Amino acid sequence: MATRWGICSAGRISHDFLVALKTLPAEEHQVVAIAARDLARAQEYAQKHGIPRAYGSYEELARDPHVDVVYVGVIHPEHLPVGRLFLGAGKPVLLEKPLGMDAAEVRELAQVARTHGVFLMEAFWTRFFPLSEQIRQLLAQGALGEVTLLRAAVGHPMENIPRLVEKKLGGGAILDIGCYCIQLASMVFGGEKPESIVASGFLYPSGVDETTSVILNYAGKRQAVFSCTMRLEIPSQAVLCGTEGCIEVPSPFYAPTTMIVKGQRRDCPLPPPSQPLNFSNGTGMRYEAQHVRECLLRGLKESPVMSLADSELVASIMDEIRRQLGVTYSADRQG
Repeated sequence: MATRWGICSAGRISHDFLVALKTLPAEEHQVVAIAARDLARAQEYAQKHGIPRAYGSYEELARDPHVDVVYVGVIHPEHLPVGRLFLGAGKPVLLEKPLGMDAAEVRELAQVARTHGVFLMEAFWTRFFPLSEQIRQLLAQGALGEVTLLRAAVGHPMENIPRLVEKKLGGGAILDIGCYCIQLASMVFGGEKPESIVASGFLYPSGVDETTSVILNYAGKRQAVFSCTMRLEIPSQAVLCGTEGCIEVPSPFYAPTTMIVKGQRRDCPLPPPSQPLNFSNGTGMRYEAQHVRECLLRGLKESPVMSLADSELVASIMDEIRRQLGVTYSADRQG
C-alpha cells in the first residue's frame, strides 16, 4: 500500500520534493493533497504535479483523513507553529531543516511529537544519500582509522533572496546552509557534543549572518572546521581525514553523488528529474522520502538515522555560533 503524502507549502523546495517523489514507485508513494496559504498557488501546483486535492489553508490539510504523512517546506520561522499543527492533528511530519529557529523550538516540537505519539523527522536529505550511508559504514568499520579532522565549506550568492537576508523570515547563512556542515560533523563524530566552539564572521546589514568560519573542538584533539557564506559561490566540498586515510566529497557535499575514498572514486548518480529543478541534485530528496516510508511501516516515532537528539544537537551548536556572532531572532528565548 502506498504512503500517501500531503505537501505543506507551494514553494521552490516543495516543487523539488514533488519531482523527487516521481522517481519512486507509484505503488509506494502517492501525493494526495497540497496546501498553501494562497489557494491559487496550491491549485497551480496541484495541476502541475497531478495532485488530486488543493487547500487554501494548512488546517484543511491537517484534517484530511487520507493523508498519511506531511512534508513541510515553509519558511524557517513557521516551522514550529506549522509543525505543531500537524503533529497535534496526529499527522507524521517530515519537516525541512532547520527543525526549529533554535534548540528550544526543536525541543518543543520533539515534545509535541512524543506527547501525541507521532513520527517527526528533520529533512536533512544529506543523511539519506547512498554515499552518506557508505560513509557511515566506512567509519563504523574503521576504514579511516581515527578520524581527527573534518573540513567543509558551503557557499552560494543569496543576498538577493529576501528570506535569506530578512530577520523576520529567519534569514542567515548558518540556518540555511551552514547547518549542512554541522550535521556532517555530528554524523562523523557520532552525535558527540563539541567540547568548545569558536566562531568568527561578518553580518549582513540586516543583522543576519553573512559569512562565518567555525571550529568545533572535540575530545581527543579532533576538529571539524567549516565556512559558510551567502555572498558568493564557493566549492561546497568536504574532506574527512583519519589516521589511515581520507574521504573527499566533491561539491555539493550536502547532496553527494561522488566521493573519493583513499584515492578510489565512487559514483552514485541520481535518477534524472521529470521537470526542471530549483536546487542541484534535487531528486536526491527521494532517499529521505524512502526512509520516512520505511520508518512509518516499522511503526517508528523517529528516525534512527536522523534522530531528534541529532536535531537538537545541531540546533544547539547553531545557537552558540549565533551567540558568538551576535545574531538574534525574535524566536530566541532567554535562559
